[in-house]
Amino acid sequence: MSRQTTLKAPINCTGTGLHSGQRVNMTLAPAPAGTGIVFRRTDLVAKGATDEQATIPARWDQVVDTRLCTVVGNAYGAQVGTVEHLMSALRGCGIDNLRVDLDGPEVPIMDGSAAPFVFLVECAGRAVQTAPRRHLRILREVRVEAGDKSVALMPAPVSSFRVEIDFSTAAIRRQEGALRLGIGEDDRTFKAEVARARTFGFLHEVDMMRKAGLARGGSLENAVVIDGDRIVNEGGLRFGDEFVRHKILDAVGDLYMAGAPIIGHFHGVRPGHEMNNRLLRALFADVGAFRWEETVPARPLWDDEDEPLAAIA
Repeated sequence: MSRQTTLKAPINCTGTGLHSGQRVNMTLAPAPAGTGIVFRRTDLVAKGATDEQATIPARWDQVVDTRLCTVVGNAYGAQVGTVEHLMSALRGCGIDNLRVDLDGPEVPIMDGSAAPFVFLVECAGRAVQTAPRRHLRILREVRVEAGDKSVALMPAPVSSFRVEIDFSTAAIRRQEGALRLGIGEDDRTFKAEVARARTFGFLHEVDMMRKAGLARGGSLENAVVIDGDRIVNEGGLRFGDEFVRHKILDAVGDLYMAGAPIIGHFHGVRPGHEMNNRLLRALFADVGAFRWEETVPARPLWDDEDEPLAAIA
């Protein structure tokens, strides 16, 4: 039986919010078994808010905005934005319970990928707890469609992801990628294949986003920027298909908002944060489509003779 995990010790970092542009101090702190991932706004506590008023569970039904990022909020008006990259890293590293303290409204964007958060987890170390790990098994297909976009969860013996994207710019065009994850383990495949893939955006959309109060902290240091058919970043891409890898990274983080690792297959065609959250809402609205479980296969999902679990097309 697999056990829940948290960090061995607190660890902190400082960075800029991608959309708010604010400097934010963030601490990842160990949490008791059964806590899940929770965000706590220490700046609100300093202004007199109670812990209850300042704390937000990282859960699908706490998502209050999905414009270009995933934002969670509570009934008292506290919010934390751009949680998806950190959530993705926590899923990839097999962290079940964590308190994330922030003195601002957004998780620092760091370099635009999940790799800095994986590094923080590795530096802090994982602590195995006594409680068994829960996971969510998909029993029948759940699908959400909107125009040329679709996302689906379907039964599968492992946790896997396949994403397809298609952009008119020659810098991206059509890309397809896949990832298979262990069920809660510290997953070597996640770190190697998708953790370093950065968020991306288009130069012609920057003014529009900033007028909407978004992307105020965006720069070439924390995003891949596309101008027409050209990559603006001096160093180019980290992977030839970095764009679809990042979309997989986003999906991993957004789906971890289910509250536990999902055993099932995710297939996204032009997915995004809104579609991913709508998929979780559709899943939990269909009580026959899933089952909570506390056991995992006795045999590891890989061994030294297995082929790699990720195949990015």
